[in-house]
Amino acid sequence: MSAPIRILLQTSIVPTENDWHIGRFSRLADLLAGERDRNGDPVFLVAARDRDPLGSADPVLSTLDTSPFDELWLFAVDTGEGLDDADRAGIDRFRRRGGGLMLTRDHMDLGCSICALPGVGAAHLFHTHNVDPGRPVAEPDDKGTPEILWPNFHSGLNGDFQEIEPSEPVHPILSGGRANSDIIRYLPAHPHEGAVASPAGDRSARVIATGTSKTTGNRFNVAVAFEASSHGGRAVAQSTFHHFADYNWDPASGAPDFVSEPPGSSILEHPTALAATHAYARNLALWLAGRLSPV
Repeated sequence: MSAPIRILLQTSIVPTENDWHIGRFSRLADLLAGERDRNGDPVFLVAARDRDPLGSADPVLSTLDTSPFDELWLFAVDTGEGLDDADRAGIDRFRRRGGGLMLTRDHMDLGCSICALPGVGAAHLFHTHNVDPGRPVAEPDDKGTPEILWPNFHSGLNGDFQEIEPSEPVHPILSGGRANSDIIRYLPAHPHEGAVASPAGDRSARVIATGTSKTTGNRFNVAVAFEASSHGGRAVAQSTFHHFADYNWDPASGAPDFVSEPPGSSILEHPTALAATHAYARNLALWLAGRLSPV
């Protein structure tokens, strides 16, 4: 019997009811916590928290390398001050000692406090931070919310699903899961996803899935995977935290009141899409811990 994989689900904001606090990722937490092995024992032990108040180092993130956690899933939902230098140093030491890291954000500059994280932070491109030199930052993709500038790829409404294109060779995260040999091709949609790319010169990283804007037809990267290397453990840079949010798995869960776009419903109307999303989350958790090998 393998020891359970210890996962920390963490946001970069203090507990704030009208925001993307950690309670808005409860379905992900419940999914992982409910996973059982053949003996009925838990596969994952899940802890979920928001950060402590700004102005000093977060006591968990800044010392993460000395914690029992095997993985950190960091939902960067701040506007630029979610992590301080001590937090980033603790996360970097955690990955260097072999910890797995899933790092995600959203449109424009939302979550840009992760930019200075060594390695994986460079995979996240923002409006004014880690700017993509090959694309004019003033060119928006999503036309429905003109106040949100690039990056904001429109993969669909919150509550709908999008079809993604796995890159070749197909990564094990997209292999379909233990009971499904099919390749994962669906994830939740979002009106303005962020931008991720493989950092130049990092041979451990590659794009593993892409999506298509429903407004412009532009292709965009959905996820970048980093193999374990001399820089540290496995990692994934994800284009938006909305792939994991309760609201995107079931819009009846509700969202902060600043979310202005009307929700869709297709992810609940097509069970295969939600099942693919669940398989993706489980595979991601297993792969980050080294329990899922190349197929």
